[in-house]
Amino acid sequence: MKCIIVGGNVKVLSRAVLSLSRIGDELYLEPTENGLSLRSINSSRSAFASFLFAPIFFQRYEAGGPEPDTELFRCKVLMKSFLGVFRSLPSLEKTVEKCLILLKPQLSRLVVQLQCKYGVTKTHNLTFQECERLQAVFDTQRCASSLRAPAQLLVEAVVHFPLTLAEVTLRVDAGGKITLQNYVEDEAEPSKTMVTELCLAKEEFEAVAAVPDSHITFCLREFRGLLSFAEASNLPLSIYYDAPGRPVVFTLDDTMLEVNLVLATLSDPQNTPQHPTSNGVPHVPVPSDDFTDDLEAYMITMETSTRDPQNPTFPLSTPNPPPSDEEEDDEDGGAVPGTPPNKKFRSLFFGSVLTPGGPNPAPTQEVLAEDSDGEC
Repeated sequence: MKCIIVGGNVKVLSRAVLSLSRIGDELYLEPTENGLSLRSINSSRSAFASFLFAPIFFQRYEAGGPEPDTELFRCKVLMKSFLGVFRSLPSLEKTVEKCLILLKPQLSRLVVQLQCKYGVTKTHNLTFQECERLQAVFDTQRCASSLRAPAQLLVEAVVHFPLTLAEVTLRVDAGGKITLQNYVEDEAEPSKTMVTELCLAKEEFEAVAAVPDSHITFCLREFRGLLSFAEASNLPLSIYYDAPGRPVVFTLDDTMLEVNLVLATLSDPQNTPQHPTSNGVPHVPVPSDDFTDDLEAYMITMETSTRDPQNPTFPLSTPNPPPSDEEEDDEDGGAVPGTPPNKKFRSLFFGSVLTPGGPNPAPTQEVLAEDSDGEC
């Protein structure tokens, strides 16, 4: 893989990496015929983000090797190492004229070279690991509600919330009023709780097709990162969501790039899940199978499915785990800053749809050891 980025596109790439750094500690690189894909997921697998840069984004783009039959190579690097190359946005804009990204599988090196003014060249040799392709489980076409708004509108809305706020609730009432409110737990005392609510007019949005009295609660930290990129790129933001507990999808579309951010939402056991229609087409209900939080078993199921691995299409659904008496004991453990999968959040599921050796689905994996009941 070899690509060359020039001019202001170097800054766009650096902003994308900065946005992905709010998601996870690893950066997945996958060169495809449609462009270079950069992805990241968090450790709890409740947040996923992907940036797909089209070939026209680059001055020169080569997805594979010189031979036509060369297989595309996917890898992952430490986010901290890759982010260190683009750590100073003002310096990149003033000094960097060209950026070269070269993948050398034989040497296990990812070379990032910055060609600056006055003949200065900075070369970074990063180590990587070969990996499988990971894809979040979502499908925006099946979402019952969708919103589209200028990024500046949402930036001005979330600026009123403190940086330490973990979750925010988006609500659309029967009259079409759209509100953003900080999430307040049911156990919180009203006299000791501060509630911040912002009302947005329907006319401020470019498009609104939401189910009346619908709401979702999602993490704010990752959403802020996407908003910063959208505001700098001057791109409108689209929001697709369903009932509480199902993932919410944020998208940015442009001729040069495609951005997706998928976040788990807070489930609402008080309300019965509804399956409204969207554009006259009934929404497909979520299967009521007794799924557990065994991610590995779910990934194996996806790997051995008969779907086309080149064009994976998964329904937007998060399996509903059966109620357990141990949920209260597990709420205090395994918290991830910025993206808490505890409380009533349901983890998104990710599956390996391609193996490093070829396009065929991975074989069924044998479970060598069962998960322990206690903490490791």
